Amino acid sequence: MENKLLIVDGHNLLFQMFYGMPNKIRNENGKSIHAVIGFIGALNKLIRLIEPTHCVILFDGEHPNKRNEVLPEYKANRIDYSKVLDDDNPFSQLNDIYKALDYMHIKYVEVEEFETDDVISSYVKQYGNTIQIYISSFDSDYFQLVNENVKIIRYRGKNSIICDSEYIFHKFNIKPNLYADYKSLVGDSADNIKGIVGVGPKTATKIIRNYGSIDDIYQKIEQIKDMKIKQLLFDNQELVRRNYQLIKLDSIAPIPFEMEELVLNDEKLVTMNIIRAIS
Repeated sequence: MENKLLIVDGHNLLFQMFYGMPNKIRNENGKSIHAVIGFIGALNKLIRLIEPTHCVILFDGEHPNKRNEVLPEYKANRIDYSKVLDDDNPFSQLNDIYKALDYMHIKYVEVEEFETDDVISSYVKQYGNTIQIYISSFDSDYFQLVNENVKIIRYRGKNSIICDSEYIFHKFNIKPNLYADYKSLVGDSADNIKGIVGVGPKTATKIIRNYGSIDDIYQKIEQIKDMKIKQLLFDNQELVRRNYQLIKLDSIAPIPFEMEELVLNDEKLVTMNIIRAIS
């Protein structure tokens, strides 16, 4: 069997399950465990769907990073969960998820200094040319990593979507390697990154298709015949280049585990048996 690595964006799956599962599920002590059940159930289904030989779960550590130095408002639109009661706080169930992953012998880590996205980018750089990699997340920033061996899976049970190069080209009419350039023009509201006012998705796609990467666009800016677009690009060059710094994933982040540490055992574990074992 060829090696196949499943990388799960832990916070992304945690939030999906916390807000997508009925929150009335509690353990015998009255503590909410709906996100734990959802997370482990989804992970088991992902493993059955992808059939990976290796698996790792990466969680974002709660710390500033270099992107906050570039843009202090970066992700400032997110909820401060330190002020939220446990019943409304996804992180209140994180320790139980860690216990379940320990029980399943699946490696996980809270990423320090860098972001989870960057560590996943490092895994892709190191292994993406030799093995199949599946990244489980709804974060569209990962689209820039897609290639012949790297795919994104958006988990929705039986309706899960596997995003490959063809999917991204069909959706955005650009190749994955230019996705960060495209997002640099339109911005990313999820991360509080503002794009060029007056340049929407269709216009951004047209610019990228006609002129290429951000560097190429500004090298060829005198060739742009649409004077309005040309002026917008000229006036917003600093913003666009700053956005690219924020959106382009960094592949210099150290990887926390080598491949031999991530081998998945063949034991098929039932979700509720895992939950009972850690209770």
